[in-house]
Amino acid sequence: MKIPYIKDMEEWKAGFEFYYPVKVRFSETDLFGHLNNTVPFIYFEQARIEFLKHLGFMQNWLQTSHESIPVVANLQCDFLKQVFFDQELKVYVKAESVGNSSVDIHYMGMNAGGEPVFCGRGTMVQMGKATGKGVPWTDQQRELLLHPALKIDV
Repeated sequence: MKIPYIKDMEEWKAGFEFYYPVKVRFSETDLFGHLNNTVPFIYFEQARIEFLKHLGFMQNWLQTSHESIPVVANLQCDFLKQVFFDQELKVYVKAESVGNSSVDIHYMGMNAGGEPVFCGRGTMVQMGKATGKGVPWTDQQRELLLHPALKIDV
């Protein structure tokens, strides 16, 4: 399967550092016992929020006095292997590229055998609460997004 946002799968996979563990709940499966096709988007959200908390961004955005908020502009998912009830997954997340006020975030769900089971990408924009317009990333935010290992304390 050719995925347009992945040039080299092994190189792409190697770029992930941060992950959020999930266990597939029974309620997340369909009549055939497969993970429902809407659920990876929930996993993406969970992993993205934990990633942004790790960077210290969510804590700021959640303050009522903060002037900007994150907004998801688009999101897509590609399904690679079947996923079933009770499977343990690691949902990886990384900032693939950073624009002026946007970031292209990539996701990879990996099973216990180390195989990617789904992957995805989406654009998130930092927007001003009052203006509804993009708020540019600071140099520090840009560095943290592209190099999350620089963040030591959560």
